[in-house]
Amino acid sequence: MKSVQLIGLTPEQLQSAIIDGVKTQLEDLKSHFQPKEPTEYLTRQEVATILKVDLSTIHNWCKSGKLLPYGIGKRVYFKRADLESCIIPLER
Repeated sequence: MKSVQLIGLTPEQLQSAIIDGVKTQLEDLKSHFQPKEPTEYLTRQEVATILKVDLSTIHNWCKSGKLLPYGIGKRVYFKRADLESCIIPLER
């Protein structure tokens, strides 16, 4: 069973103790916090330039499922993270 203990603290001391505890927790959070990078979208032309291939190759890779296209209206985009994850090491 939990017991309640009352300690003789002034309101200022209690406030100071709470602030110190919160500061410690915030500093711990800041040291472990990794901001999320925004998603970068690339056009077909940018992907072709990065990979040094023709646009028809990009089209073929989309049809075969090697690249995952995203679109708005008639525009086609690719996520940079998806593009980097598609590149796999070759076996030797």
